[in-house]
Amino acid sequence: MKVSYFWTANSIITGVGSLSRIADEVKGLGATKILVVTDPVLLRTGLVDRVQKALAPTGLKVGIFDQVEPEPRLQIVELCIQTIKDGGYDLLVAVGGGSSMDVAKSASILAINPGSITDYIGVNLVPKPGIPVIAIPTTAGTGSEVTPIAILSDTEEQLKKGVVSPYLLPKVAIVDPELTLTMPPHITAATGMDALTHAVEAYISVNATTITDILALEAIRLISRNLRTAVANGSDLEARSNMLMASLLAGISFANAGVGAVHALAYPLGAQFHTPHGVSNTVLLPYVMEWNMLGAMSRFKTMALAMGEKVEDLSDRAAADKFIESIKQLAGDIKVPLHLRELGVPAEALPGMAEGAIKVTRLLANNPRKLSVDDIRQIYERAY
Repeated sequence: MKVSYFWTANSIITGVGSLSRIADEVKGLGATKILVVTDPVLLRTGLVDRVQKALAPTGLKVGIFDQVEPEPRLQIVELCIQTIKDGGYDLLVAVGGGSSMDVAKSASILAINPGSITDYIGVNLVPKPGIPVIAIPTTAGTGSEVTPIAILSDTEEQLKKGVVSPYLLPKVAIVDPELTLTMPPHITAATGMDALTHAVEAYISVNATTITDILALEAIRLISRNLRTAVANGSDLEARSNMLMASLLAGISFANAGVGAVHALAYPLGAQFHTPHGVSNTVLLPYVMEWNMLGAMSRFKTMALAMGEKVEDLSDRAAADKFIESIKQLAGDIKVPLHLRELGVPAEALPGMAEGAIKVTRLLANNPRKLSVDDIRQIYERAY
């Protein structure tokens, strides 16, 4: 057995109504001023108001930073840290999807450490812990509430980049499925496929462990049985609860095992064409898995079983094919695109995207089968 580490948030509070526990958690962190980090859409839905009401018993001043954008640029973090410093905030409450949580996590370290966020792009470059973060997901997809990772868009290089440090792990994750009930179907679908991608890539990662395997397979099982219902009937609290738990489990799994080529190939797509992250992953997932199956054939059969496919009597290769077909069927059922051309990506952009993806060495190192830039270009072409 190889030596491995296991990281996650300091405290994870789950269940319907768990938002009500936030005031007690704040008191335990010794904060004096709270900044809620969110986006303008969530501000309009009333979810931020619910968080503010839950914070009221603390008696602390609560400010709001609502400039988070999808696929957030590096500059958004700089705006957030300026708000933190101007207001003297010493606790961040991230409310939203991965974008809000990643901005809050990034800004938290800049409140203590010198320089700009670009100084910390990479692995384990953050010298000291930042100010505490309480992460409250309102989507069931990114798992950012339990990961030591923040992903941001570099508009100059047209590439998404990651800051990776245990100091990015939130102090508290509050995972309340009631907060996901307002997600529209298309966001439910895309974020659910994002969680599936996290679980699949973690399970076949070269850094997978027994712990991450258990989490990843349960996430795959929950998603395959609940995502269609969550998309079709967003008021189904059981499906919402199961999807949020799947996202959490997948997040913990990939935070430790890592993701691979699907995410690496998705980075240029999100940065250049502003495609939502879950959609980018979905479009590429089956085609990258066609490439990867030779590197982890027996694991594909196990994933097919977790998806509910009857593959016990099939060969590993036939079961792997069945698994990939089941991904396509799920995406088709919930109407998430499966081709780059559906996203308006021009064919002439593919070689440049391949050149960008090959630079994402941090993620490609986790992949069970190595890729050249030509391999990546060919995958893009199959996905076109």
